[in-house]
Amino acid sequence: MQGADPTSTLSLMTGIRDVVVIGGGTAGSAAALQCARRGMDVLLLERGELDAAGASWVNGVARSAFSEADVPPPTGEELRGDGAPMHLVAGWDGSRLVLRPDVLEVDMRLLVQRLQRLAKTAGAELRGGVTVRGWAEDGVLDTSAGPVPARWVIDASGLKSAGLVERPVVPPEHLCVAAQAVFECTDPEAAEAWFRARGASLGPALVFTGVAGGFSIVNVRSEGDEVAVLTGSIAGSPHPSGTRLLEGFVDEHTWVGRKVFGGARAIPLRRPFDRIADDRVALIGDAASQVFSAHGSGIAAGMVAARMVAEALADGGGPRGYEVRWMRAHGGRFAAYDLFRRFSESLTQADLERLITSGLMDATTSSAVVEQKAPRLTPALVLGKIAGAVRAPAALFKVLPVLLKMRRLGLLYARYPDDAAAVGAWGARVAELFGEPAVDDR
Repeated sequence: MQGADPTSTLSLMTGIRDVVVIGGGTAGSAAALQCARRGMDVLLLERGELDAAGASWVNGVARSAFSEADVPPPTGEELRGDGAPMHLVAGWDGSRLVLRPDVLEVDMRLLVQRLQRLAKTAGAELRGGVTVRGWAEDGVLDTSAGPVPARWVIDASGLKSAGLVERPVVPPEHLCVAAQAVFECTDPEAAEAWFRARGASLGPALVFTGVAGGFSIVNVRSEGDEVAVLTGSIAGSPHPSGTRLLEGFVDEHTWVGRKVFGGARAIPLRRPFDRIADDRVALIGDAASQVFSAHGSGIAAGMVAARMVAEALADGGGPRGYEVRWMRAHGGRFAAYDLFRRFSESLTQADLERLITSGLMDATTSSAVVEQKAPRLTPALVLGKIAGAVRAPAALFKVLPVLLKMRRLGLLYARYPDDAAAVGAWGARVAELFGEPAVDDR
């Protein structure tokens, strides 16, 4: 184990650090890399072993996210799939859309290891086996290896965070329990027959939606002699969790063999916290609730936030500058899709069928959602939506109020306040659109 040793305290106390990053997963390692690239003295602290930090499964990440995060895209064993189509199915056997998002299937274990190596090469110091317990005094962290003076802190420690700043508690109804694993395929012919019986071939993913409530999926993809299964559903609901969905799928299909690797965890599904920084601390990744709620992934957001916080610290904007920039650039889109996610939980399979068959839900806009982008409104797309509204006016009337609120959220976040004291009033307007009481995130 890469834990604390007798020299830990002496090493950590060697002067004030420009940046202490808490958490060695994707977001934290990317932040350490980006800050070190910009000449800062960086110390990353991970409470567990460094080589076990972060997610331990395969995750889809839009190709564009690597460019935006200034991280080289994956290659070799780290890259397990490149732009394969996705069959989005209503329920287990309903109508479908064939999506072609530009998404890479990435082995998160290897991505984290690569980011850690790049951070070390750039000059960051990474330490495992060190727990951050809070502030010892102003500007000095209390850790299990002794006090650590820090000019700035980047908290990338996940859903629970390090507790250095106050944040709202994410309730169970806004937590997704997701699970993903790669298994040996014990009978390739049976697997191929299973995919073909459902209108797909080996390679493209079959994504069954709404199988355990409105917000739930079972995503199955063939990887040569292996098969990858991703599941997720809302925690604490009357429906099975993502873990139970995965176990149930494996039990029902004899061609799914021994588990090779994978993992599970709870993921926050809510809009980003109204405050994601103060004068000394910046929150990124799950600690900031920077998760794209429409499908529950925060990997891309964490890497992009890592670049943005490093830029803000380097150019004098500080944590607060990062907060304003991230909220204005990305907060509106993330909040809008969180609103849509809440709406989607009320949808039945019949509702999904109507949205798909009418054209109100189509492959182009759905592919954009997978890539965590707003769809580009081309004339053809607009005409298609008009035709869909004519075919299914009841479905339009159900979804239209949500779309209008999503638009208003985008406008609100584009005017995220420069003055921290004005965030409370701004947040009250956001909460109103979500039908929530106004509560200051601080």
